[in-house]
Amino acid sequence: MDMEKGPAVTADGGESPRSDIMAGETTKRGLKSRHAQMLALGGTIGTALFVSTGQTLARGGPAFFLGTFCFMALVVFTVVTSLTEIATWMPVPGSSVSYYSNRIVSPSFGFATGWLYVYCMGILAPYEITAASLVISYWPSTINVGVWITIMMVVVIALNCMPVRFYGESEFWFASTKVIMMAGLLIISVVIFFGGGPNHDRLGFRYWDHPGAANEYILNGNTGRFIALLATLVLASLPFTFAPEFLILTTGEMAAPRRNLPKAARRYIYRILFFYILSALAIGVICPSNSPALTSGGEGAGASPFVVAIKNAGIPVLDSIINAGILLSAWSSGNSFFYMATRSLYSQALVGNAPSWFLACTKSGVPYRCVIACALLCPLAYLNESNSSAVVFDWFINLTNESAFISWTCCCIVHLRFRKACKAQNITTDMLPYSSKLQPWGTYFGLFFFPFLALLNGFDVFFPENWSTSSFLTAYIGLPLFLVVYFGHRIYNWNDPWFIDPKLVDLSVGNVEEVIEDAPRKQEGASKRQWWNILSFLWE
Repeated sequence: MDMEKGPAVTADGGESPRSDIMAGETTKRGLKSRHAQMLALGGTIGTALFVSTGQTLARGGPAFFLGTFCFMALVVFTVVTSLTEIATWMPVPGSSVSYYSNRIVSPSFGFATGWLYVYCMGILAPYEITAASLVISYWPSTINVGVWITIMMVVVIALNCMPVRFYGESEFWFASTKVIMMAGLLIISVVIFFGGGPNHDRLGFRYWDHPGAANEYILNGNTGRFIALLATLVLASLPFTFAPEFLILTTGEMAAPRRNLPKAARRYIYRILFFYILSALAIGVICPSNSPALTSGGEGAGASPFVVAIKNAGIPVLDSIINAGILLSAWSSGNSFFYMATRSLYSQALVGNAPSWFLACTKSGVPYRCVIACALLCPLAYLNESNSSAVVFDWFINLTNESAFISWTCCCIVHLRFRKACKAQNITTDMLPYSSKLQPWGTYFGLFFFPFLALLNGFDVFFPENWSTSSFLTAYIGLPLFLVVYFGHRIYNWNDPWFIDPKLVDLSVGNVEEVIEDAPRKQEGASKRQWWNILSFLWE
């Protein structure tokens, strides 16, 4: 493939995504069905579910904690279905939200969303590597944390230098470990609930009565409980961050995406219900929301509500086992974010928003120049070696705080423009390989709700007793930064349309053979009746 060839020109005179991408070396479809299914599941289970949920519980109490998790699960699922509609219609190499933004909405919109992902994923990768290394400090050791950072960094970069099937295989086993651990924690929660621990203390719903089902925050009474609800809603979104986008990013390297991606999307809600909603219920039952350990328990498993509950129940050794699972989870998250960063950069180059130099791939389909560029950000993890440098690193991380809300808002805009383009070009929902009954109403709701969350993020700093300039910037600097990038590109390319005319949006698929091969296939009735297929909703 000619790496210097520029983007193609559309009917409206603007630049469109490269039409010659299928002509030569590109990323390869090396992710099998089981990889895709487990990656979809693994992307929803991270350190936020194991550790950060403690702060969420402490802020809102078990009732608000469970309620906001249920609500966020449903709203995030609408993002999954909207992106799946687009990605199954156009399952191209380099598929991402930024790719579809550039192709469906406008070049400026694609430019801003693309660099949002490149930056966020590139920074979150070393952050998760650091988190994984600090989890090790739960066990006494004289080894400097920088040694663990180096080991984990080398492994993550090495995995991403290999063909994507090796990445898929590694994440398959990472995710499998997290699933087994999560299932084990739910079983232990049931045991503790009924008093099966060493102290034989039957909890029941004791903690819903004392300290109470709903906490107060900042103010007293019902007003304080309402403020706690809003704060819990923001915190409850953290475990879902970038999970839908990750699923779509794998489409470009997924075998038979028009068959496997809808399968992953449809089963996504079952996994969320099983692992997230049941976990939220279990945590609220076995752990008191007023436990000091939830907010001051230290690194790793020390602040995990599961560990707090297990220690309260008098169960020995198990906290170390959970910490090992959290370590693998953080390491896996770093691996996933690094993969997302490289593919986001590749996608930017694909549509002309980054130098075409980054389009170069190995024969096995690895965008090695993107891997090299993203690897240069990984040494940022060493900033945490000193306290003063750690403050600087925290500022980098703080810029990503609002990124999920901005990203999900962009997803809603892209989906509505996609539906508008389909209508203008006489493409009905029956013609789409995948469509959801939640759409487009779910997208309309998200278009209102996610900007609301972006403005709500960090709202407690506006109370006089909580005001902090650094906290204010931490919570809100991401939104103006995104707008500056968008309008900067828009001004520089003043002749580009604000929105691509729906009739001129390029909805061509590009690879006829792949479309025929990818047509969704119905399973035989006999297979459907086998009892173990029920488990496939959670495992396959």
